[in-house]
Amino acid sequence: MDAPLPLDTPARGALARLRIRDDVPLAAIAPAAWDSIAGTQPFVSHAWLSALEESGCATPLTGWTPRFLTAWRGDVLVGALPLYAKAHSYGEYVFDWGWANAYRHHGRRYYPKLVAAVPFTPVTGPRMLAGDRAVRDALLAAARAGLAHGYSSLHMLFADGEQAAEGAASGMMLRSGVQFHWSNGGYRDFTDFLFALNHAKRSKIRQERQRVAAAGIEFRRLDGDAIRASDWAFFHDCYTRTYAAHGSTPYLTREFFERIASGLSRNVLLVVGYRGSHPLCAALDIHDGRTLWGRYWGTREFVPGLHFEACYYQAIEFCIERAIMRFEGGAQGAHKLARGLLPAPTRSLHAVADPAFAAAIAAFCAGERDEIMHAIDELEASSPFRRPAANDGATPPTRTDDDPTRR
Repeated sequence: MDAPLPLDTPARGALARLRIRDDVPLAAIAPAAWDSIAGTQPFVSHAWLSALEESGCATPLTGWTPRFLTAWRGDVLVGALPLYAKAHSYGEYVFDWGWANAYRHHGRRYYPKLVAAVPFTPVTGPRMLAGDRAVRDALLAAARAGLAHGYSSLHMLFADGEQAAEGAASGMMLRSGVQFHWSNGGYRDFTDFLFALNHAKRSKIRQERQRVAAAGIEFRRLDGDAIRASDWAFFHDCYTRTYAAHGSTPYLTREFFERIASGLSRNVLLVVGYRGSHPLCAALDIHDGRTLWGRYWGTREFVPGLHFEACYYQAIEFCIERAIMRFEGGAQGAHKLARGLLPAPTRSLHAVADPAFAAAIAAFCAGERDEIMHAIDELEASSPFRRPAANDGATPPTRTDDDPTRR
């Protein structure tokens, strides 16, 4: 049974009227009140987080017990921290299995632990949902106080840069990772983007796209209410097939996707590939007008280059059309570099109750950070983008209408 967190913890001093609670479930909070503190990122919205709970994806039965912390001034919600008690480390994408094994080797229990994260979603963003730094500090202090109540550790995954710095300043250990993100250089169209790449990468992408087209596959990008129930059913079938092909069980249910289709329709893009009138593959992306996040995909048939087209090139085209400035391609995958997605660091925060283990893990994180930075340096040296001319240091010339690279 999960250990309790301290209930109704009052803040002191200048924050005497602020109360931190862990006994208010998300379902008891009005969506408008929650979203007023959550900002614009869809993954921390009331609709997304409640869909995870109500569809049975993030519940005690799946090893994700919601222990949300909320901050109140009177009856007004002023902050929150989506927090879960975890009985395992699945669905987090910041891997600590080695830490758990070390605990087990020394006869200690690593689980349960506390995780501040969006389940099954490795995207950087706010974790402490409050615009007021003092409220964020109070939420983090309450979460860390939970370590005195039977939890081995606290983990805040994929925190944005500001909150990662705040957590590190409070004494939490900082852990680094790397993803691959595409930035919109103000491209007029996909060909304009290709012109920014070096010749080898430009040719490779063209060949991949031509191979998919030669297989008779065309794509439709569906968003909002244009996505029909049959489209969602097809996507979920593709999604489950992909997990089965890798010998895994999918984390998310069809009900979850149906709920976000209803509650977040304006944030959803579904890319469907067809051969003739028959759907063949599908990819789901989420966007907020500034960023597009590649999330899930699947196919009923292997076609060379199909994954790159459905998951990257269609997403990049959509971003260019909508003037979306960033596309985050998901966890890991150095193969994304050749498709124009550059390495970007990710940050997570960790606090460990046992002093001896804390010291060992801190040393590990420090060494890992150095390795990650070296890896990013090496990846950046292999950038697929054209370099400025050596004679003047200028940026590559603008594409002209008769440029031969368009052929």
